[in-house]
Amino acid sequence: MNDLLTKLGFIADRYAEVGKQIVDPSIISDQQRYISLMKEYKELEDIVEVYNEYKNVLENIESSKQLLEEETDAEMRQMAKDEIDSLLPRKQELDEVIKLLLIPKDPEDSKDVIIEIRAGAGGDEASIFAGDLFRMYTKYIEDSGWKMEIATVNEGTSGGFKEISFSVSGTTVYGVMKYESGVHRVQRVPQTESQGRVHTSAASVAVLPEADEVDIQLNMGDVRKDTYRASGAGGQHVNKTESAVRLTHIPTNTVVECQDGRSQHKNYAQALSVLRTKLYEQEFVKIEKERAANRKSQVSTGDRSAKIRTYNYPQGRVTDHRINLTLYNLNNIINGDIQDIIDALKMAENTEKLLANSDSTRL
Repeated sequence: MNDLLTKLGFIADRYAEVGKQIVDPSIISDQQRYISLMKEYKELEDIVEVYNEYKNVLENIESSKQLLEEETDAEMRQMAKDEIDSLLPRKQELDEVIKLLLIPKDPEDSKDVIIEIRAGAGGDEASIFAGDLFRMYTKYIEDSGWKMEIATVNEGTSGGFKEISFSVSGTTVYGVMKYESGVHRVQRVPQTESQGRVHTSAASVAVLPEADEVDIQLNMGDVRKDTYRASGAGGQHVNKTESAVRLTHIPTNTVVECQDGRSQHKNYAQALSVLRTKLYEQEFVKIEKERAANRKSQVSTGDRSAKIRTYNYPQGRVTDHRINLTLYNLNNIINGDIQDIIDALKMAENTEKLLANSDSTRL
């Protein structure tokens, strides 16, 4: 217990130190340093709030125990017992909260994301399924109070999308949406199937933490910009303005396009954000694979080729293969109600981290 309080005390000291630094004019003038410290300050804030309550609960328990030992008045002794009985359950709750708060956080969790959905095996049905996934995420994003902005769209011939990418901004978006990366399968009778046979189709989802200028120092001399005429949905503003933007990072031959915005300036800003993220991803994928090698589970490996989930329409079920979770509410899930799945995945990952922490402590 003393070790835990000592660790929390160090965190509280660091929180106070960072609080002083972020109002220091010399640090405020250093934008990168200031952003980094503000991020750390916000992350430490929750832990310090719990620490202050935890310390207060322990002090009150201790003073009540002392009163119980010293007091001879029956009424006062009963008051002390009642106080202890009411505080012990809260102490147990805070013990569990602190364990979770002290789990090493993924530094990417607080970032916004860029999500790419691509139709895989299954032809037109795969494109239709990619459209279903896009609608599912759109509704979840709306319910979460996040903001979404489409970057590129390549529509399917019978509906849905061959490919669609979009950015999502909000609070800890990557920390929530990272569990969606991988291959999603659907088993159902396709709209294009006249014989009534169940087919299996797939679409891949990539969730990338959006790179800031702090993460990637992009030399604009290495970037070639091309503009072309956008081809919007339904033929809108086709062949009218060269608002679409294509950026090519010459050293890596990384190409990104953005055509959804009406203005070239907006598309350029969006394309630049996507390009930074793509370049950042190359290093990020290496880190994720190293982390995955040390994991026992497949909860969050960053492997886009991993089959993570199956949506079975005849049986009305959704199965997440990483944690062997099966839910029989497919209609709700495909309409954006994916919170139970995300919570279960998060719990599985946190449980694994807790076990890893306890193992390392014993060592």
